[in-house]
Parts: sequence; C-alpha cells; structure tokens
Amino acid sequence: MRAGRRQPTWLFDLDNTLHDASKHVFPHINRSMTAYLAHALGLDEEQAGLVRRDYWQRYGATLTGMMRHHGTDPHHFLRRTHEFADLPRLLVFEPGLRAMLRRLPGRKLVFSNAPSHYAEDVLAAAGIVGEIDAIYAIDHMGFRPKPAMAAYRGLLARERLAPADCIMVEDTLENLGPARRLGMTTVWISAEPRLPPQVDVRIPSVLALPRVLHRLAAARG
Repeated sequence: MRAGRRQPTWLFDLDNTLHDASKHVFPHINRSMTAYLAHALGLDEEQAGLVRRDYWQRYGATLTGMMRHHGTDPHHFLRRTHEFADLPRLLVFEPGLRAMLRRLPGRKLVFSNAPSHYAEDVLAAAGIVGEIDAIYAIDHMGFRPKPAMAAYRGLLARERLAPADCIMVEDTLENLGPARRLGMTTVWISAEPRLPPQVDVRIPSVLALPRVLHRLAAARG
C-alpha cells in the first residue's frame, strides 16, 4: 500500500466470498427457509418458495420480509434456518485461504447477512478464526441486511472507521453499491468480464487479492 497512507480495513463477505456456499450450504439453507415459511405461514412448499424469493429480492434477506410482514422472531428464524448436522462436511474452501489473509495488510472483518453462530462455525472450520479481527453478522447489526445503508453505517460507527480506509470484498454486486457511494474501495468476486461502475477491482477468486494490492492502492488514491 502507498507509503504514508493508513493500512486498510478489509470488509469480507462470507458466503461465496471466503468459501463456496453454492454447492451444498445454500441449497440446505434454501430448503430450511422454505420449510420454515411453509410451517409459519401455512403454505405448501411451492408457495413458500415464492414468498421466500420475493422477500429476498425486495429486501435483501428473507428474514426482513418475515419480520416486517409477519412479526417473526429473528433469533428463532436464524437459528432454525442455519442448523447443520455436519457443517464442516458441507463447506468448500480454496487451498491457501489462511495464507492469503495473512499476506494482506491491515485489519480484517467479516461483514455478512448470515447469523453470527453460523459465521463463527464457518471461520472455525476454515481454520481462519485467528485471521479475522471481528464479525459483523446480521444479528449484530439490528437485523438490517446488506444492501441497506444502515448496515454499512452501523459497522463504520461501531468500528470508528472512515469509508476511505475500507476495502469491501463481496460476490453480490448489489451489496457493493452502498459501499462505493460511501467512499469505500470495492472488490467484486466474479468471473464476469464486465466492470460495473460500483466496482473498483474485479477478481475471480478471493485468493487473487495479494496480486491486486497495487491496483487497490491506486483506487484508494
């Protein structure tokens, strides 16, 4: 990083950023959420799936819709929909994740719409608990999910961070928009060739971060 500039604070998304959740974890969570909605709302599986997807698209999290429209207890919802009999067996990590994190300058935070108990279990299974300085999960942020601006402002306030000192690393493009508007540097984990305006650097894998430190330094100014 550029001489004379403060070291960055990294804000890492969790699912599909630090590990691949698409193969096993997300299908399990989706089934659990659909079953929860079906039971809570008296719907069949197909109807519950439609409601779940609608809430996710409208609010960024199914939980927000359930709280807003049905008075759901968020703690109960998150516990029941993120229960795993054998979570480590379902997780997919890229080799070298821990070594990569150690190469990055500055503090490293996890900023996730997942619940804290799940985030803690994932980091433990990956062997990277010692590389992460703090976790900001949805239950730490008043159940306000990304991309709600309140979630970003809440994290910045609690950590006493200036947006210009933050690098947000995220696979969901919609979640990078608020970060960019606040003045953070943004990294999109994606195989797509395009570079949308809310993205400073695009890389196909989080493991590529050390190779683009010079580009991130330039983006930070």
